[in-house]
Amino acid sequence: MKSLLTSVVCATLALTSLSVFAQQQPAAPTVHRISAAEATTLALKQRAEIKNAQIDILNQDAYNKEITGAALPQIKGTAGITRNFRIPITVLPDFISPSVYGVLEKEDVRDGQGNPVKFDGVVNTFPAAFGVPWQASLGVSVQQLLFQPDVFIGLKARDGAMELYRNQLLIAEDSVKSNVLQSYYGVLIAEKGLSYARESKARLQKLYNDQVQLYANGFIEKLDVDKTKVSLNNIGTAEARTKNLVSLTYSALKFALGLPQSDSLVLTDTLSVADLTKEVLAMENDFKYENRNEIKTLMTSQELLGLQVRRFKLNAYPTVAAFWNMQTNAQRQKFDIFARERWFFANIAGLSVSVPIADGWQRRNRLKQAQYALDKSNINMDRFKQAIDLQIVSARTNLTNAIAQLNDEVENKALAEKVYNTTKLKYEQGMGNNFELLQTDTELQTAQNNYYQALYNAVIAKISYYRALGKL
Repeated sequence: MKSLLTSVVCATLALTSLSVFAQQQPAAPTVHRISAAEATTLALKQRAEIKNAQIDILNQDAYNKEITGAALPQIKGTAGITRNFRIPITVLPDFISPSVYGVLEKEDVRDGQGNPVKFDGVVNTFPAAFGVPWQASLGVSVQQLLFQPDVFIGLKARDGAMELYRNQLLIAEDSVKSNVLQSYYGVLIAEKGLSYARESKARLQKLYNDQVQLYANGFIEKLDVDKTKVSLNNIGTAEARTKNLVSLTYSALKFALGLPQSDSLVLTDTLSVADLTKEVLAMENDFKYENRNEIKTLMTSQELLGLQVRRFKLNAYPTVAAFWNMQTNAQRQKFDIFARERWFFANIAGLSVSVPIADGWQRRNRLKQAQYALDKSNINMDRFKQAIDLQIVSARTNLTNAIAQLNDEVENKALAEKVYNTTKLKYEQGMGNNFELLQTDTELQTAQNNYYQALYNAVIAKISYYRALGKL
């Protein structure tokens, strides 16, 4: 039996140790295969600002319930026990002597000398102790607010406050979507640049290898080989730099998604010129300011400021509340509060009304401040609409220019490839020279770099245009 118990204890300790060890191990890196749409969905679950905005909504919901609670009955229980070590003394006028003398006079009582007994009019005082050493009380009070301006307006503002925080969440989501899409397509474009760099390196490597053989056979000069080697070294440096850029863009995308850097990403979307250059400007025809979440937020803010103005106007009205109190008291000479002796009950109910009469013009000036805040909000609304108009014009212009530039760079890249292939063919047939071939290769690299830069500009311009229209 002892051996069995020892075995069980050892096994338990071993399992516990393994469990603790497993909990201390870092989580294995996760591989995420995601499209652009899936990336935005993932970011909306992961990003801290989205989580904070969602917590703000929950916090406002709790505050709304707090405001609602102020309009419900407030019930409070009280209990207390008091020990009077020295009962307070009260000095009372001598109310006994006048009464006694009055009776004596009425009965015509005389002193030993036969004179009537009369009160001399001097009222003396004497100390008296009212109370007992031990006192106890139990009570319940109920108060029901019938009308109070602050609470009344607070109840009406609950939905507006929740809507305000929901709109702020939507604004945060727009920002996250924009950042994620820019980062996502930035990775695709950087990878395209890396593929161009590798193509260029492969071309120059083959040319260099061929020229080494030609030089060995005495067909070209050493100078031609050295020139090609310089170009090969340069493109190798460019490839390494672009590779580091790709790694950096992946890191930026992981941050935009709210993922740890140890995770891996596999992007499933591709980037095509057709998707970028298709007609999108027609979306502007059905644009409304309310499409922008910032406008929705300002509109909700105006509603709340209007309620604030109304609140200060209503502050001139009285506060009305009903109340009911019940209390029972025990008074004892010694500590036997719970003995079977009498407790004395009191029970009252009533209505209280508090009417503001004069506050030194405080309410009036608070009302002015609230009205000024509402006026400023109206001005800000007009100003922001003007800013949106400018954003749309600017975004439309940038997108139009970016698409035009992209179309030009697509054509330039095709021409540069054609020129390079023709020059390479002439060089291989002995009708061209090494300088022309290297020059056309450099021009092809430039055309490719310009192409993927134009591609990136078009992506950013399209995202900015969609966001300006509130349709991201």
